[in-house]
Parts: sequence; C-alpha cells; structure tokens
Amino acid sequence: MAQDRKGKKHNISKVAGKADSAAPPPQSVTETVSNERAASPKASRKRKARKPAKASKGSTAAPAASTKLSASGTTQAGKKRASPAAKPAGADKAAGKTAETAASEPGPTGSAPRPETVAPAASEETAVVRPKVVELPATLTVRQLASLLGISPIDVIKELMNNGIMANINQQIDYETAAIVAGEMGFETKEEAPPTEEAEPKLPQPLRHRFYEGEDPKDLQPRPPVVTVLGHVDHGKTKLLDAIRHTNVAEGEAGGITQHIGAYQVETDGKKITFLDTPGHEAFTAMRARGAQVTDLAVLVVAADDGVMPQTKEAIDHARAAQVPIVVALNKMDKPEANPDLVKQQLADVGLTVEEWGGDVICVPISAKFNQGIEELLENILLVAEVEELKANPKRPAVGTVIEGKMDRSRGPTATVLVQNGTLKVGDVVVIDELHGRVRAMFNDKGKPIKKAGPSTPVAILGLPDVPRAGDTFEVVANERTARTITTKRAEEKREAARRPTKILSLDDLYNQVRAGEVKELNLILKADVQGSLEPIENSLDRLGDENLRVRIIHDGTGNITESDIMLAVASRAIVIGFNVEVDPAARRMAEAEGVDIRLYDIIYRLIEDIEKALKGLLEPVYADVVIGHAEVRAIFRIPQRGKVAGVYVTDGQITRNALARISRNGEVVYDGRVNSLKRFTEDVKEVNTGFECGVGLEDFDGFVEGDIIEFYRKERVG
Repeated sequence: MAQDRKGKKHNISKVAGKADSAAPPPQSVTETVSNERAASPKASRKRKARKPAKASKGSTAAPAASTKLSASGTTQAGKKRASPAAKPAGADKAAGKTAETAASEPGPTGSAPRPETVAPAASEETAVVRPKVVELPATLTVRQLASLLGISPIDVIKELMNNGIMANINQQIDYETAAIVAGEMGFETKEEAPPTEEAEPKLPQPLRHRFYEGEDPKDLQPRPPVVTVLGHVDHGKTKLLDAIRHTNVAEGEAGGITQHIGAYQVETDGKKITFLDTPGHEAFTAMRARGAQVTDLAVLVVAADDGVMPQTKEAIDHARAAQVPIVVALNKMDKPEANPDLVKQQLADVGLTVEEWGGDVICVPISAKFNQGIEELLENILLVAEVEELKANPKRPAVGTVIEGKMDRSRGPTATVLVQNGTLKVGDVVVIDELHGRVRAMFNDKGKPIKKAGPSTPVAILGLPDVPRAGDTFEVVANERTARTITTKRAEEKREAARRPTKILSLDDLYNQVRAGEVKELNLILKADVQGSLEPIENSLDRLGDENLRVRIIHDGTGNITESDIMLAVASRAIVIGFNVEVDPAARRMAEAEGVDIRLYDIIYRLIEDIEKALKGLLEPVYADVVIGHAEVRAIFRIPQRGKVAGVYVTDGQITRNALARISRNGEVVYDGRVNSLKRFTEDVKEVNTGFECGVGLEDFDGFVEGDIIEFYRKERVG
C-alpha cells in the first residue's frame, strides 16, 4: 500500500512539472519545488521567471509561488489566502528558502539580473480591502440599511439581535444603531447631511427663478409677464380686472363666471399679459407659504379718494417679501374728491416713491369704472416686464404651478395650472406632489379646448385621479412608470418627514441657526395696539444686529395678530411679535399647526431685550401655565405622620400626580405649590378625571378649608 502511494506521488510530480495547471500532492512546498526541478528543469525555469523575488534574505512574508495548496491536494488559484494557522509546518521557512534561491539563481539567457530590493507583488486576491464608507440618514429601516450596505436584510437582523435589538425588516432604526451594525460588518459610516431647504434667508433671486435655472441661454425666449392685482377692499381691484378683460364679472355675467379658471390672458400691442384673478394678498401669500411663487409683477390698486389703508400696506409688505416689482394703479381718478398728491405722499411714507417724485415706482392714474388709463397701465406693465427680461424655454417638458383645483360634476377632478417653463401638451404625463395622471383634455381661459400651452399660459387640465392643492408644483415626466416611481418616493419622504421633529425658526434656537449659517437675517412681523407704539419699537430694533445678522421688519401694523400675519410668517420664515395685542383664536391654531413662534409683550424694553439676547444666544426659555383641571375641597382628613389631606371633587379637567396646584380662597391665591400625593380610597393613582372624588396632599400645606377651589396646572414651554 505504501509503495502504491509512493508511485502515485511520483506520477503526480511528473505531471505537475509538465503543466502548471496540474495539482501537486499535499506535501511541503520545498518537496514540491524540488520534484518540479527534477522532473522538468525547463518548466522550473519558467516558473521561477513568474515568481516574485523577495527584498531580503530570510524573509517569511510571502509564499514563493502563487499556486496554493489545499488539504485535498487540489489547486486553489484565485481563492482567499489560507490563514496562518492553516499553513503546513515549516511552510514559512520553506517559502523563505525558495525565495532566496529564486533571487540568487540566474534568470533565463539574455535577461538582466534581478534586483535584490524588489517588493513582493501582492495579487488582487490578497490585497487588504479597506472598509467602505457608507453615508446613512438620521433614520432608516432595516431594509434600507441592508440595501445601502449591499448585504442581506437577514444579516442585518442577526447583527441587531446580537446587540440585543429585536427588529423586523421594516423596523425604523436611528443612525447610531445603524452605525454600530455597519461597523460590526466592516463598514465605516458617516451621517447624511439633512436636506437643505429652499433657503429663503439667503434668497438672491425670487423663488420663481428656480424654474429657469440651468437653461441654455440659446433656448430661452421672451414670455408674457404674470401679474397679480393687490390692494385694499373696495379700492377697485375687481373693477380693474373687469375692465382689463372687457367682461362684466363684477355684475355677475353668467358666461364670465362659467369660463372662470382663476387666471386669464389679455393681448395689447401684439403682446400677451397673464393675470391671476386671486382674492387678495392672503391667497398670494398662501401660495408662497407652500413654496410656490408664480407672480412676476404686482399691480397695487389704491383709491385716489381714500389713500393708503391698512390692507394696502399689508399688500405692499407681501409683495416686497415675494421680491416682485410693484406698479401702482391710482384708481377712482374720476371722483371730485380724488387727491393723487396726498396718496403719493402716503406711498412715499411707506417706502414707495413714485417716478414723478424721483423714485423708481411707476404710478398710473386710472378710472376702472369709466375704462380710463387702462391701455397706459398695460403698456407700463409690458415696460416693467421688458426691464425684468422674462424668458423661458418652450422646447423642454413643462413645469409650473397649480393655481386652483376643484371637483367638476361633469368632468371630475380639474386643475388650473400655470405653465412657467416648457410646453404642456395633451397626452403628457404630469406629476403633482403625490398625484400623477395623463392630460386627457386641456382648455384655455375662454373655455376652448387646446392641444398645447407654452410658458406663462394658464390652462385647465383633466385626467388627474384627485384634486390637487393650490400652490403645488407640477412637472411633465417621460412615462407613467417614472411618474409612479416619483410619487411613491415622495410619499415615503413625507412619511419619514412626519416622524422627524419639524425644524422651525424661533428666538430660542436663533443663535444656533445663525452659527450654522442657516439664517442671515431675522425676519419679524410686528403688531402693536396703536400706531404710536410702532415707531419707537422699530427704531430700537433697527439698531440691533451686526454684519452677520440683521433684523428685518417685513410687516408692521396695528390690531390683533391675524391669520394673514401667520401666513406671511410661514412664507417668510418670520417671528411674530405682538405689543399690547392678542392673538386671534384662528391665528393661534394656524401658528401651532405651522410652527410659527409668537411672542407677546407689554413692556417695550423687554421686547428689545429678548430680541437682543436671541441675537447673542443668551435668551432663556419661556414657560406658561397650562391649566389642566379644577377641584372643590369637600372634606379634610388628618393622616398620621403626613398631616392634613383634602377630600376633593374634580369639577372639570383632571388631576395628575406631581402636577402644580394653587388654592384660591375668596378670590385670593393662598397657596401655590406641588401635589405630593393623590389617592382614590386607599390606593395611589396617577390621575383622577372629572366627576370623581379623591384625596389630595400638597407640599408644605395643610391649611385646607371646605369650599376651597384648587386649580391644577403644569408648566409648558412656549418660547
């Protein structure tokens, strides 16, 4: 038997000497090399020519041959290097000896002698692979983590279980947990930077310009201006629009209302102008609050017999915040009590200086009732548009904004859209937020079906599955598959965004946002009880700030804080400051929903002091008392070692353990402290609701009197 094995070894050695691909027997490297030399010196010389030479004698770093041996005697070229523990005994010495011999022997005839300092040529299989750097978001699912790492979700789940976390494939995990799992699997991680919002604080250009960024100047062509008419109530906005489009919408003509789509185009001197028929600056700002801006120019209607009114001033502030040029239409010039010079003086007082007075604001006297000055107004609108150089690329797929959406009884979901760049065609697939559909039909502002609409054209489209929101942007995509991918991704992003805390601008974190470069100016909306309070506050605020951050009052006025103020604050990322005023209930609800910071003051120096501290990062948080319930004392009990407790009846709200409490007696507060015990019968409870009786103990107080009213409240941070 031993003789047979020896014969087999001899035969295998012969074959190995003739062909490199043949497998050598499971023996030491030294024996293999010597057998190869004995069998075929020529083959040995060829093999040595391919061997890497060692840098120095006696080195044991790399094997002499690239062919690896397995325990079964098969060749394993291209596989992973065996671990040191798996090497045959004496392999390192043999490898060093072989390398030394290879370095000392002469090469093939005519070849140059090998240098002694040649570094070992590591193969691709044996190169050290550095951990891959993976960028991970703040939160992600197990499935998403596996996808980013390029491994099976099962492996991620196993690693989480090893770290004591039971999670399924759709489980949300935070960055720290994901980083630990990735690190265990040989990856380096870094946290993904949060998506930068459309940074309104550093707006070099109006928002509407984003539709035209990146366009080749050769493809851009002039487009009609988009105009919004703003102004005070009863100053003639609707009359002016009526006069411009030569219909009688103000009188309720059926045809005009039937074809009304919220926007329309007029033509003068062969050029078109698009008018948005919005109810006022509230709707104008509501679209900005949703991230959309469609207006290129604002026409401010001011009655010559009435002058600048509160809503006129609001409209000016809203137009300025939107960074659009203003053209003043001085209406009702036909009235005998019209005083245009007084109105121009009032406009100058609020920062609008007309051209006749050396300013840059165009002012056109008109009479919408008698159709006077309308042509001149349209000419000036075109003049301002020409100065603005409004252009778009009609050759690209359409993008734009939804002006309004409604459910039509006969047509179904209908959307009025304004094409702002590109050309919209029937049959195009459009994506609006999380909705997508194919344009089945398209109608212009006169109700006529059309096949395509270019830049600055308002149209009503059919084919959407649901009614879109006004202010949402739309875009044309290649096909429905792409549309589904986009809408699915947006829906997922919205769900993830809903899980993350909303980042708002408040006085508390203003300093941190300034240092992070997120805020360059502090926008304020200032409301006061009387006009006399506004001027000293504004003068004091103007002196605050430095080159890194300045205070900018985008709107001020008298009266309570309203929904319009909150809407402007949302659109401009502003903080609302009130002095001796209140907040309308509807405005407070909107502020809570939108995350707008409202600060109320009754002393001017405290107002200024808080703004200054916020700019310097010194502002302390503000807390308010939130009442959670009331109870009436009906009995008093003495408990050994605890003193007196009150038997109370909860009249409204609820009592919670560790809540704060104050006792009112004959209209005066006799105690203000904390609840230290709350019992129902003999058991401690966490809370007691309306209509139940319980026992209440207060810290450091036992002077209860039957009939006392205890008010329970908690401190809640409000700023």
